[in-house]
Amino acid sequence: MKPRECSEWLSAVCADNPVIPVLTIEDVDNALPLGNALLAGGISVLEVTLRTEDALDVIQAMAAIPNCIVGAGTLLSSDDAKKAKEAGATFGVSPGSTPDLIRACCELDLPLLPGAVTPTEVMNLLNQGFNFLKFFPASAFGGQKTLAAIAGPLPQANFCPTGGVTLENAPSYLSLDSVVCVGGSWIAPISDVENRNWENIQANAQEATMTLSGQTDFTSC
Repeated sequence: MKPRECSEWLSAVCADNPVIPVLTIEDVDNALPLGNALLAGGISVLEVTLRTEDALDVIQAMAAIPNCIVGAGTLLSSDDAKKAKEAGATFGVSPGSTPDLIRACCELDLPLLPGAVTPTEVMNLLNQGFNFLKFFPASAFGGQKTLAAIAGPLPQANFCPTGGVTLENAPSYLSLDSVVCVGGSWIAPISDVENRNWENIQANAQEATMTLSGQTDFTSC
């Protein structure tokens, strides 16, 4: 899969999901109830970070849930990409990008959302064919103001800002034409997952869906 095809597919999928939960899950037994709670709340696109020992098993379990589109986050190497694909991940997310990771994802037909935070990084990825990028860490690098400034000279780039995004500031990001969706961990906090507070997570998902739907202009996808 070529980079442009990756971006087009991912942006189309994310157009129906204004927020992607960024999930860090320690216990694979929490995978199915968590995925079902998010789906019940109206969210079908998820990112499971490869930061725990059970992460790949969690991806495998969630990928079996009907209508659940599971991505693997924190891809750092070609080996990460291969393991994520084998576990059933539908797409990958990286905080940055390397030639090795991009090559591996293309060879594996694993759509990649690569990270970029400076104009140079954005330009490099655009030159490779990507036009849907992860803006990370969003708040630490100026948030909405930085994205608005980048959009001036680089209007062909679309983004999913992640890092410090909350329900309160998400609408300001989504008001930008260049923002397709946002990523955030507030929907499924680690404490709620560990305590198996599925009702609260479902409520967070419903609130985010209701609050943020309609905020985004998807005409550029």
